[in-house]
Amino acid sequence: MERRGFLKQFIFLIGAIGGVFKGVSVTARATTESTGQDYDTREYYARAGVEYDPKEHYYGMGVEVDKCIGCGRCVVACKTENEVPEEPFFFRTWVERYVIKTDGEVVVESIDGGTKTLEQGVPEEKELLRSFFVPKLCNQCDNPPCVQVCPVGATFQTEDGVVLVDSDRCIGCRYCIQACPYGARYLHPVTRTADKCTFCYHRIVRGLLPACVEVCPTQARIFGDLKSQASPLVRFRRMHKLHVLKPFLNTEPKVFYSNLDGEVR
Repeated sequence: MERRGFLKQFIFLIGAIGGVFKGVSVTARATTESTGQDYDTREYYARAGVEYDPKEHYYGMGVEVDKCIGCGRCVVACKTENEVPEEPFFFRTWVERYVIKTDGEVVVESIDGGTKTLEQGVPEEKELLRSFFVPKLCNQCDNPPCVQVCPVGATFQTEDGVVLVDSDRCIGCRYCIQACPYGARYLHPVTRTADKCTFCYHRIVRGLLPACVEVCPTQARIFGDLKSQASPLVRFRRMHKLHVLKPFLNTEPKVFYSNLDGEVR
């Protein structure tokens, strides 16, 4: 806690003197040089008791929008598997329902693990143009802005393409939360550190599927290794015309959607 407090004060001082972004850059560089630390994930795998070479993999996820029924099982499974706080507004993954009316109005609501009663009922058939569900999560960007802005290197990208957060190093400054264009991060109310979807990294290094993929009753989520031609995700990409969220930001997401409506942001 003393280290976190010192770093917070240091970042504030640097920002006040030379500007926030300049302070972020200087602090990140100073932290790396002073600690001499690099994220050698082999130590992580050793602690987990698995033999795993991240260089042999590169992970991503596909979402077949037409198959999602909005049941919320993925949300419940994610919260249970990753001990996400039960309080409202804390999610590593969530599902949005889009209702598009004939007059052009778009109504968007989040499905809270199937436990929330939707405030907006489905409009009458004559008013309804289309309605569908869209699962959302961290896009595991290949060019992640959250990594770029982290002043202490707590947010980092593994060799297999997954963006993780080192909770021991995170100081809770919220820079990464603000930088994420997909709203996929939150500040954990207990640890006061950044938290988000990790593709259930503790599972995939053991050859298991992410919890949300495993419980989906319609197989709307497809997880796989982009380096393997036998991967379900590679086949999914080959057989569908795919889209990513906010492609104009050049974050290069690795969550791919098929049949994605243009109203989805």
